[in-house]
Amino acid sequence: MSESAEQHALPCLILGSGPAGYTAAIYAARAGLTPVMYTGPEPGGQLMITNDVENYPGYPEGIMGPQMMEDFKKQAQRFGTDVRFGMGTSVDLSSRPFKVTIDQAQEVWAETLIITTGASAKWLGLESEQRLNGRGVSACAVCDGFFFKNQDVIIVGGGDTACEEATYLSKLCSSVHMLVRKDSMRASQIMQKRVLDNPKIKVYFNTETLEVLGDDTVTGARLKNSATGEEFTIEATGFFVAIGHRPNTDIFKGQLDMDENGYLKTIPGATSTKIPGVFAAGDVQDSVYRQAVTAAGTGCMAALEAERFLAAQE
Repeated sequence: MSESAEQHALPCLILGSGPAGYTAAIYAARAGLTPVMYTGPEPGGQLMITNDVENYPGYPEGIMGPQMMEDFKKQAQRFGTDVRFGMGTSVDLSSRPFKVTIDQAQEVWAETLIITTGASAKWLGLESEQRLNGRGVSACAVCDGFFFKNQDVIIVGGGDTACEEATYLSKLCSSVHMLVRKDSMRASQIMQKRVLDNPKIKVYFNTETLEVLGDDTVTGARLKNSATGEEFTIEATGFFVAIGHRPNTDIFKGQLDMDENGYLKTIPGATSTKIPGVFAAGDVQDSVYRQAVTAAGTGCMAALEAERFLAAQE
């Protein structure tokens, strides 16, 4: 590393711009760390495709996801966060300051790195699914289930998450149609039993989605039984996809510890990774809760830990 790179190392670099990233930026900026944030390919994260957010404290009337992220951004910038468009495409965390390459071109050096690159929902890959995303199609039952109170909904998936979300939806909705692609679920036995014993949940095995139906909002789905070849339609106003999330952690492979699904491992009760000075917050390290409010909480933790880390170096 050149002497000039060391001289120009940023005190705090944040990769990612969802609730975790912006909260980290607010705390870091107020602590005088002059944070620089690179937004990533989806500025604002998953909330940019969320219409109504009604479960975040402080918004009694609810708020549109994109507007909420704009508020977060303005608050971070108010305290001096330098928000830049760009995506981290490679990192060298072998020594401090850390080297991060942005958009495969620009090299940036940082004394501390806060990773808030989030996780992306896995989708079925249907044109109709993307077209109706946010208009009845959702990847988060806890976030959006309330909007389908006393209505009929569909959920796709056969794992623990799908079972959990189907059970959650059954408490709000009139009926839940659960589509499982194979002839059995991969969920744990206790979760399967909970679903199969629930009179409001009807499970369809060997079932794949051909098309989500609806012009402006979801009206149902066109399905196919892969065992018999029969095509049929279910009417519903909500279509939930629960086939998992993929953490955006590819550039950290081989440098940071991850679980079997690629989520970054942090020290229990903290956001510190195994590399001193590197912190991870939000959905990139949380496969359990995946809520805006929990992401914001860990963003706060990461900034406080970065501040303490830098103070200890002096």
